[in-house]
Amino acid sequence: MNYIYELKMKVRDYECDLQGIVNNANYQHYIEHTRHEFLLSTGISFAKLHADGIDPVVARLTMAFKTPLKSGDEFVSKLYLKKEGIKYVFYQDIFRLPDMKIVIKSTVETVCLIGGRLSDSELFNQLFAPYLTE
Repeated sequence: MNYIYELKMKVRDYECDLQGIVNNANYQHYIEHTRHEFLLSTGISFAKLHADGIDPVVARLTMAFKTPLKSGDEFVSKLYLKKEGIKYVFYQDIFRLPDMKIVIKSTVETVCLIGGRLSDSELFNQLFAPYLTE
């Protein structure tokens, strides 16, 4: 894959369930945090966007769970993106470190609300142009 961004993280004890593995809902937190950090790396703050009336939101999310993470595991969350109409689609995969075993494969379709209305975002079109994968 042509990943354009990656973020290393570590599993915290409270993210695990009684089975001793990361609860499935926490993977959504991991990939969301990765998208927010990606935005920050481009100079855009998610909070500033909201203050300016620009709200990127998740329209659809799919996750395929491959290998569970356990407390203390380190992992890397990677992403690349494509544009489909007015949607930006983030392809996000998580790999366990150090063996790089695939943990989850996810697809996150996002749309933009500008002033509360669904719209194409000129800001994101310009910002993401260098990162788009065909």
